[in-house]
Amino acid sequence: MKLLGSPGSPYARKARIAMLEKNMNCEFIADRPSNPGSQVPKHNPLGKVPVLVRDDDRALYDSVVIVEYFDHLGTGPKLVPEKFEDRIEVKRLEALGDGITDCIVALTHDSRFTNTCDQNADWYQKQLKKIERGLAVLQDDIGAREFCFGNAFTLGDISAGCALGYLDRAYAGFDWRDKYPALKRYSDKLFARASFAGTMPPKG
Repeated sequence: MKLLGSPGSPYARKARIAMLEKNMNCEFIADRPSNPGSQVPKHNPLGKVPVLVRDDDRALYDSVVIVEYFDHLGTGPKLVPEKFEDRIEVKRLEALGDGITDCIVALTHDSRFTNTCDQNADWYQKQLKKIERGLAVLQDDIGAREFCFGNAFTLGDISAGCALGYLDRAYAGFDWRDKYPALKRYSDKLFARASFAGTMPPKG
């Protein structure tokens, strides 16, 4: 199997972390959809990463589907618990982390590709407030615990960690560590985990 994705994509990183945590026999191939000759549009009609190309050449997308696929086939502890209520709670945390990431992408896309980003614009402030509310809820959920949910690493931690990591990469001017000290404590340990350290995006 091959996992296609940009090294800087938080969604591709989410799938890569799950791939490592579940000990999947899968090769990560750096492939930006915007590059000439990219294989991504061939396998995903939406032209987005990540894309998992299975051995029979059938493709899966996006990160939500790929992570569930890895969790079912891979070894080790489940990333999403089997018990229904626990499963729903972890999926809620996944949605929260992914939603924060979506807002960061919306917030930073204009400033990355143009010189006309107006941080005082209503749309900009709306996205920023969504990020702040999401981080506040995430901090309340984590509290003093080591993980997002229960006493074990789950998909919730992958999604939350990718969101926090992407904040550092794409919106470095936002000092979330001072404003959300519980998330700083949480992220310090999470980012040292082998799967997170091994998927750290290149700088720049």
